Amino acid sequence: MSTLASGHAADRASSGSSPDPSLGLALAELAGRIGGQVLLPGTGAYTAAATPWNVAVASSPVAVVAVADAADVQAAVRFADAHDLDVVVQATGHGALAHTRPSLLVHTGRLDEITIDPVARRARVGAGVRWQQVLDAAAEHGLGALAGSAPHVGVVGYLTGGGLSPVARTFGYGSDLVTAFDVVTGDGELRRASATENPALFWALRGGKGALGVVTAVEFELLDVARIYGGCLYFDGADAERIVSAWKTWSATLPEQASTSVAVLRLPPLPAVPPPLAGRCTVAVRFAWVGDPSEGERTIDPIRGLAPVVFGGLDVLPFPALGMIHSDPVDPMPVHEQSVLLRELPDTAVRTLLARTGPQADCPQVIVELRLLGGALAREPRQPSAVCHRDAAYSLLTIGIAAPPVVEATARHAGELMAAMEPWSGGIATPNFGATSDPALVARRYDPATLSRLVTLSASYDPRVRMAASHPVRAAAGLVQTRP
Repeated sequence: MSTLASGHAADRASSGSSPDPSLGLALAELAGRIGGQVLLPGTGAYTAAATPWNVAVASSPVAVVAVADAADVQAAVRFADAHDLDVVVQATGHGALAHTRPSLLVHTGRLDEITIDPVARRARVGAGVRWQQVLDAAAEHGLGALAGSAPHVGVVGYLTGGGLSPVARTFGYGSDLVTAFDVVTGDGELRRASATENPALFWALRGGKGALGVVTAVEFELLDVARIYGGCLYFDGADAERIVSAWKTWSATLPEQASTSVAVLRLPPLPAVPPPLAGRCTVAVRFAWVGDPSEGERTIDPIRGLAPVVFGGLDVLPFPALGMIHSDPVDPMPVHEQSVLLRELPDTAVRTLLARTGPQADCPQVIVELRLLGGALAREPRQPSAVCHRDAAYSLLTIGIAAPPVVEATARHAGELMAAMEPWSGGIATPNFGATSDPALVARRYDPATLSRLVTLSASYDPRVRMAASHPVRAAAGLVQTRP
């Protein structure tokens, strides 16, 4: 029978039967000794927990363990090892990966601790916490947190992939501010990782994107920033060539106080999309300035005057409103993402990009974004990490709908675009953009030395290859894995 079980009771549903009675009994036993819940197929709770934000990614674990604490995570990882299951981890599922082996999903949504130390300017948060919660909690003390462009994503997944904020050129990668992790590694052990405790593990967790274990909590520095100047200016798609070309020249001169991106948008006519942007091609220039707002206003003025603004604006924003700059969608949807980093962006690269994504192009992507890097992102952090390619100048990201009838065209177009931009990329990428389990694409995220070290550490901390996220990393390094 399908089961929804907690650490104190098991409620049986009548909508299905377990294909493996012995595993079902073992899951019931697991449910009896944890504080969280074991959710089995056939229940609404299982479906809700197993379905990722990116609903295009199929998810069918043998069970979901909705953990209540780190001890539950240890129990789940050890259970998976004993029953030859891979461990998949999910809080929000924004970076969900397709996985075909039998798996146990560890859902960390109940790990909701948020502790702010305003004197030390530090935060400690559980693996189920989303960035908007941290932004709001830090703001009560006049502080900011280095969240990404979509504050509804989970803190841990963002930080283990590096973390690229709308103010990243001023403060660096989000992972650069991390001071410690609590993590259950693939061997089922609970460890603390910092610059002084398990430093190699600490190095790998910042950029290794879940390949070594299940992070249960993370600690990081906060920002002494309460407000920024920023927002987004939207222009008609007919002005794309003028806007993108001018943005490329202008952005190359910006100081570290400024972070910016430009995006060609084809937003569908949906209720959540502002009417001036719906069902048409537009160009968005996103901008954030840390410092004197009047100086920020003078800095953005050359872009503001390029063409008529059809929507949007810029103003002084409270730091918790950071997400308004990009206004990323909140509701779950089927998406296809692909990304590369660019070492340079000459005029020929801009023309190549616009020929495939501009207003005259047959482009199925909803968003094609160029984001300026450099500044603090180019500097090594105080504690080295697995975040690579810090010399990249721009990131290029495509986001399209991964559902019929456009899914095949979306994926094909994204691949062709990335191939066309290869002369200015050299095939490098970043972990957080374009979630993939394709080893060839994963290999682009790391330089050879970093990838080799990640695999070595994965073999040490996850010797039986239980972490699902480790498979593409090990395959990327060209290793043939056999289970002991």
